[in-house]
Amino acid sequence: MFLSRTPVLPTPDQALRGRPEPEFSVPERHTVLGNPLLGPYPEGLEVADFALGCFWGAERKFWQTEGVWTTLVGYQGGFTPNPAYEEVCSGLTGHTEVVRVVFDPSKVSYESLLKLFWESHDPTQGFRQGNDVGTQYRSAVYTHSPAQAEQAEASREAYQKVLTGSGYGEITTHVLPADETRPFYPAEPYHQQYLDKNPAGYCGIGGTGLSCPIGVAKADG
Repeated sequence: MFLSRTPVLPTPDQALRGRPEPEFSVPERHTVLGNPLLGPYPEGLEVADFALGCFWGAERKFWQTEGVWTTLVGYQGGFTPNPAYEEVCSGLTGHTEVVRVVFDPSKVSYESLLKLFWESHDPTQGFRQGNDVGTQYRSAVYTHSPAQAEQAEASREAYQKVLTGSGYGEITTHVLPADETRPFYPAEPYHQQYLDKNPAGYCGIGGTGLSCPIGVAKADG
């Protein structure tokens, strides 16, 4: 499977064993926004998790958005506890590369974040984004409430109509709950705000150029 030409998700039995604790500490604060990376977060803020390809460029998209309080990158949706980056890239953990977005819903709505998510990548590509090929680059939304799940599903349906009308195929994005079966594991320190530390670094994020017809207005407040 590691040498397979076509990426294949591992089964739980095939996945790497991992480790009970991470082998590193996450930096305390966001290098751009200045706020803490890890919770608990201030009352009134909400959490959203998005996978849309390489998390370096994806994270920058979100930290540049007004109303976002902090962002951090990590791994989610797989089987290996506390995976290392090299393990995730092997395809043997089942994880996606994810951006965790902590936001103030009085300043930016979840629908607006969904709009940014859909428009920042091609969600029809399966186990790839552009030249980045692998199961870790698949598209996914991990939801933190029934309301998020409902909005994510509705946005997927709305964007599918736009994509179909322009000749694209079916959206492959999974919308799944961010529950105890899909914990978020923060990535290594050097991945956090990577493109702030390395302004000329690689960014594989690129959308279809098509607008998603949701989340145009900000939340009330």
